[in-house]
Amino acid sequence: MGIDPWIMVALVANIAGYAVYLRALRLDLVEPNRASWLIWSIGTGVEAATYAAVNPRALQTIVLLVSALACILVMLGIWRRSAWASPSRSETACIVASLGALVLWLGFRDAFWAHMLVVVAVPVSFWPTWVAARADPQRERSPAWGLWTIGDLATLLVALGVAHGRSVGELAYPIVELASHAAVWGLVLWGTRRRGARALTATAIAERFRVGTNHLGKAVFANTAIREGARLFPFTGPRLRAARVPQQLLGNSDRYVQVTPDEYMGPSGRIDDLVNHSCDPNAGLRFADDGVWLVALRDIAAGEEVAWDYSTTLSESNWHMLCQCRAPECRRVIGNFAGLPPERQEWFRAKGVVAPYLRRRDNTTSPEALPSVAVGAGKASIGF
Repeated sequence: MGIDPWIMVALVANIAGYAVYLRALRLDLVEPNRASWLIWSIGTGVEAATYAAVNPRALQTIVLLVSALACILVMLGIWRRSAWASPSRSETACIVASLGALVLWLGFRDAFWAHMLVVVAVPVSFWPTWVAARADPQRERSPAWGLWTIGDLATLLVALGVAHGRSVGELAYPIVELASHAAVWGLVLWGTRRRGARALTATAIAERFRVGTNHLGKAVFANTAIREGARLFPFTGPRLRAARVPQQLLGNSDRYVQVTPDEYMGPSGRIDDLVNHSCDPNAGLRFADDGVWLVALRDIAAGEEVAWDYSTTLSESNWHMLCQCRAPECRRVIGNFAGLPPERQEWFRAKGVVAPYLRRRDNTTSPEALPSVAVGAGKASIGF
């Protein structure tokens, strides 16, 4: 008896989805929600172990084992990037509810209600990711969600093909799984289009830039030559009131950009966190209608480090940083925008790479004044 072609579609789509997502994670192009992936890694692991014990030779066993392994790898990736932190209240509630349903599922004797517990737990486990994707679609901008949606649709078609004589409840899981993955994919597509998604795909960013090291540590370098005025990539991250920015910051979380007098953009966990400061920058931050973009202030050669001037977004008078950029014009100590020489302030304003709240009231320079060439993010550290 041959294998149902839809089963092969489901298998290939799911495995391809995990491969694409793991690559994006390795390149710091996505920021997975830790709560959802904790739930999925535990739940998929238990489900795979249970299914393998009952159906050791079934093709579905292979799919579940691959999924469980991939979920664990994503969890290890989150941990390696030091992105782990205490979950929020809503994330904690989702973790407790989902894992509680899993415990009840293991002990339930009634197969129907045990199955329905798992069905209910699926959207609960997706809730933190939905919230994160809605707040910042760039965090989950990966074609993996589309591949998983296709895999779920194929799984549902297989289930419908053998559904004769079975209850509708048995189709609930593939339907809910399909709706959950499709919801994330829809949020990403909607958010990308809404924010001007002519912007670069994650793959394009990975092709044009790489994360390397310089005398200070991690840094971002151009893989290809970039023309003056080109958009490089967006700066993203959660928006925080100034009072919520930690006073003592260490490690990868030490990345914040001031966007208004009392609001900051927090770390995104992606490549934009790693762009260093320079007193002679080749890039700058432009605040546009479709987001905050790093743009080239001059031609950038292949292999050259990309850097911007942290002072162009800062008004904090008590923030200073000892500079080691090694530029001939190095100021030695980096402070706020008002501390720059007047002619330097005007140069940055003319280039359109000053935070809007620092522009003069009579400044009429459009944030899109420079030519924009689609080639597709760093943050000022305030914890030194």
